[in-house]
Order: sequence, then structure tokens, then C-alpha cells
Amino acid sequence: MPTDRLAPDIDPTSSTAPAPAATPEAGPDPAAALAAEREHLAVSRAALRAMREHAQSLSSDAAGDWVSQQILQALLDQRVAALADHAGTPLFFGRLDRSADDDLPATIHVGRRHVHDDRSRPLVIDWRAPVSRAFYQASPADPMGVSRRRRFGYHGGELTAFEDEHLGQGQALQQSRILTEEIERPRSGPMRDIVATIQPDQDEIVRADLAQTVCVQGAPGTGKTAVGLHRAAYLLFTHREKLARSGVMIVGPNRAFLSYISSVLPALGEVKVDQTTVAGILGEHSAPEEPAVSTIKGDARIVPVLERALWMHIVKPVEGVLFTKGVNRYRVADHEVREIVASLRGTTRYGPGRAALAQRLAHQILVRMEQRGESPDDRVQDAVARSKPVRQLVDRVWPKLTPAQVLYRLLSDAEFLAAAAKDDLTADERAALLWARPAKSFRSAKWSAADGALMDELADMIERTPVLGHLVVDEAQDLSAMQLRALGRRCRTGSATVLGDIAQGTTPWSARSWTEVLAHLGLADGAVTELTLGFRVPREVLDYAARLLPSVAPDLAAPRSLRPGAGSLSVRPAPDLAASLAEAAAEALSREGSIGVIVPDASVAAVSGMLSHLDHRVLSPDSVEEHRLLVVPAGLAKGLEYDHVIVAEPADIVAAEPRGLARLYVVLTRAVTSLTVLHTKDLPAQLAG
Repeated sequence: MPTDRLAPDIDPTSSTAPAPAATPEAGPDPAAALAAEREHLAVSRAALRAMREHAQSLSSDAAGDWVSQQILQALLDQRVAALADHAGTPLFFGRLDRSADDDLPATIHVGRRHVHDDRSRPLVIDWRAPVSRAFYQASPADPMGVSRRRRFGYHGGELTAFEDEHLGQGQALQQSRILTEEIERPRSGPMRDIVATIQPDQDEIVRADLAQTVCVQGAPGTGKTAVGLHRAAYLLFTHREKLARSGVMIVGPNRAFLSYISSVLPALGEVKVDQTTVAGILGEHSAPEEPAVSTIKGDARIVPVLERALWMHIVKPVEGVLFTKGVNRYRVADHEVREIVASLRGTTRYGPGRAALAQRLAHQILVRMEQRGESPDDRVQDAVARSKPVRQLVDRVWPKLTPAQVLYRLLSDAEFLAAAAKDDLTADERAALLWARPAKSFRSAKWSAADGALMDELADMIERTPVLGHLVVDEAQDLSAMQLRALGRRCRTGSATVLGDIAQGTTPWSARSWTEVLAHLGLADGAVTELTLGFRVPREVLDYAARLLPSVAPDLAAPRSLRPGAGSLSVRPAPDLAASLAEAAAEALSREGSIGVIVPDASVAAVSGMLSHLDHRVLSPDSVEEHRLLVVPAGLAKGLEYDHVIVAEPADIVAAEPRGLARLYVVLTRAVTSLTVLHTKDLPAQLAG
């Protein structure tokens, strides 16, 4: 799938153009055309209000019982929420004048959601509808039945400008002035949708079939995150009934990132989508652990170790079971029990196997009852399976286990670990995994983030993990093999949209190829596409950051930007860091837009102190502070963006972690308008000169 023409992560809801403007093709009276479009916008807003009021007037009392009423009311509440009209968000952003001979209207306004009047005539067509595809894909070479495409510019929700392309006349596509102004407009707050500016190749990704897993390798500023979110919105629209049952989940790297993207799907009318982190799925475990130990735990080689550790808890039966009913006694001999256990072991998950053992024993007892002329039914078998003699035998032979119990024994018992590991782990690796001071029991154990993935693997070996219809995973290059396996289990019968950038991999276990990532997800047939052309990061900034690529991802093509960004980069020695930071921050505050001061994690408190005379906040791992001036730990910068970025001490960012150069690459590509680099120490050799 070609991906050379891409849109940035921008909000098309307002244009910097303060007055009406139009291309010469707009007609003899552009002002009249603009007035007509404003009238259509007003009519559409009134119709949307009427649709919402109608949804609010509906009652769940018509449902037959209380449960049905609750379900119906929840659906009505979702409908009302989806019909919310956001004052600063235009209902439509484009228009198609169609020459196709079909039953559809000759003029279609394309927007974020469908709007119709009281006679069910469409005023705005949802951007995800098949007919709207022409807005993104039509070209002079293939007009797709469109004679004219019109784009609108907005300011504060008010329609201010439009541009026309006469595709039927073979008019060459040109860079949109409205689009250019939107790219360069200062922004603040959460991420916004790009529904008005999706480019043809992005649209191909967004509209890929539900059954197809798509993996997007996206350089900074290419809009990969926005494309993934819009794909989720498109799939929910196209496969509403199916995905309403199975669900869609967005998985991001941290809560700050989720807060940043939280407004995109609701703005597109999708209010029922789970957004979480890997820790939110696997458990908020935070016990400190050496990176080398986490790397071993994150390696897929540990899967057979876990499997053996679980099944080693089954013991060889040494006695049979005796069931008494009245004066009758029914016995299943020890050798028969061993045969049943052997037939079940390894052929099913641990939990169902344990239940099946009880039922198989009960069945053998029922056979003996029938041999004596009795006529037991299924209720009798269930009662026997729950009886004390059967339960006691099952508990001895096939004990009930939790993932924490198994992992606790594995990490605290050297002999058990050695037996479970066999040749899959070296002696040094086993020694590294063993706890130096084990907790008294699994209930009091302190688990690390890597342990969460191991327990999730064990949980799936015990009971099957529920699956989702579609999973969107961002920053996937930073996940370990075991974390990827955990996510893959949740879409084993569905599909996924996998997003990331190999060059931005910052964990010790970061993936080196997307083939490897897809294999661990269990989605090896996924299609990989690469986005290298971006709009968000100025070219001068991106070229500077790209000097690091040969060291962090030599196989990737260098990213390109359509924004020259002359004067956007400043690299300054800073003999007095506090004074230089204060000067750079004051300079940024004199301009429009958000400001991120990105510093080594260990320096956050010190830098905050240096800026104490300025109104600022420190970004925390749990949320995005909506403040103009933020001090941002380098470890939280991934996925975020600011109009003006000030980076302090690149050398310390590199030295703080094994993949420090990749972290620095992330940090240097967060700027939308300007990047200032301050250093008291020598810059990394890759950036010298």
C-alpha cells in the first residue's frame, strides 16, 4: 500500500484565515457562495439538535422487563452522547458535487457524523460512508464521479473560507492553503482528529477490511496515531453490530498518552471504546527490577518454562476414589484414575482439565451404578462430581491454582525453576530470575511489570482469555515478546492495527522488525506499510533528529517533511543552564502555542526549580496537564507534541538508559513549530556540527 502523501495530526475545525477566501473556480460571487455554505451549516446544526432532542425524548419503559429497560436505556444514552454538537467543531468540512448518475444527491456535504432533517433528507454524510470515500480518493486521473471537491476552513467553529478543485476538468491537485494554515496553527490541549485532512494513502489504511491486520511503521509527524484512531472509528461505523458484541480496544504506552488522545474518538461520535495501557490490562505492578531481569522475563523463550511449571503441579494418582450412596459403594481404581489424568493432561487448558477430571470420575461411577441396574441422569453425575470424595481426589491430583501461585513458586524455588526451565534458560538466567529474598507467600509478593505479562500467560494456560473484535496498539515497538503475546491473545479471532516506529524503540527489549512484532502477536499475516512523509515536524528539525537514525535504526528510510521550517531549530551551548532555560522559556512564552521543556527524568525537579519564577507544571505519568508551559520527563515524551520544545542536556538523556540515542530521537521530534536544544555538556557525536 503506497504511503507517500500523508496528512498531519491537525485539527481542521478552524482556519487562520480571518476573512472569506476562495479559489477563482468558486464562481463569480465567492461571498454569496460562502454565505450559502454558512446557511447550510446553520440548518445542519439545527437538525442535529432536533435529532438529539428526539433521542432524549425516547423512553426505555417500552422494554418488557427491568433488565431490558437498563440495556435499552444504556443504548439511548450512548445515542444521545454521540449526537452532541461541539461548538468549536464543524459539522462538515468538505463538499462533493457529483456527476455520477445514481440515486444519491448531486451535492453531498461530508462531515464527522450523519445529519438529516425532519424528512430524513441527508444534510451531512458521515465521512466513513462509502460515498464519502471520493472526498479522500478522487483525483483528476480518477474523479470517481465527482466534478468538484470543496474544502472548508473554520475559525472557532465559524466557516471562514473554502477552496475548490474541479476534478472533472482535470484540474491539477495543489497544496491546499487551508491545509497549510492548519498545519502551522499553534495548538494546545489534547490531540484532535484529522478527519478533514486524511490523504489518499492514509485513507487506504483507515478503510482496510476488518479481517486484515495492518501494521504501520510511521516516522515522526506522519500521523500514524491519528490514522489508527480513525481506523477504529471507521470499523465501528462499518461493522457496528459485530464490534458492539466483541468490542474495540485502544492500547497506549501510558496514561498521559491516553489523556492526550482521549478526545479524538468522542469527536467522531464514538463514545464506547475502551482505552487503556498494557499495565491496565496486565495489572498495575510496579516493583522495581533490573532491566536485565525484565529482559529475560520478556523473552518468548520463557513460555515453555511457564507451561512446564504449571503442569508440574499435577501429581501421579496413587489411590482411587470411593463413592458411597446409601448402602452401595462404587470404586474407581487408581490405575483408572491415572489413565484419565494422562488422557487429559496437555490436551486442554489447566482449568477445564481439572473440571473434566471430576466429570470423568463421576462418569465412571455412573457406569458402575448402571451396571447395578440403576438409572442415574446428568443431575446425578453433576452431584457425584461435586461430592467430597471426588473433590478431595481432584484437589490432590490436579490442584486448583492461580497464576500468582505458580509464578511465586517458580521465582522462589531454585529446584523447581531448574526442573521447569530444562535447557530453555541458562544457569545464569535462572540465577538472575530467582528472588534473593522471597516473600513469605504469593499473596505478599511484590510483582514487577514484567511479572504481569508472565501471570497473564499463565492465566491463559489455566482459562481461555476473552477476545476482542479489534485491537489498536500504539508504540508497539516498545513491547516485549510476552506483552505482545498478551495483547495477541485478546484478538486471536479478530484483527489489529499495530502502530509504531522502530527508530523510537527505547526499551531494552524493543523490537528490531515488524515481522518479529506480528509473529509474537500471532498475526504473522498482517500487512506492513511504511509512512515516511510527514507534515507536523518542520523539515529543519526532522533532518537534525534524523542524524541519529544510522545509530538507532539503520534499516529505516530517513523521514521527510513537507514543511521547510526555516529558523525552527536552535542549538545553543549553555554555560549557565538555569539562565539559558529561563531565557528560552521566556522567548517561547512570547509566541503563540504550547511549550514542552523536555529534560532527563532525573533532572525534572531541578529544572522545575530553575523555572520557579514562571507559571508551569510538571507532567506526571498518570495524566496530561493542560498547561501552556510544561516540564516533561524524557521518558514520558513519546507520542506527545508541543508547538515549542526546549530540550535540556541531550548527553544526559542518552546516558540515562541503554537505548538513550533512541530516546533522544523521540525527544527531538516532539516539536511542531520550533526546537531549542540547550547543552552544558558535549552533544552526542551524531549531532556534532
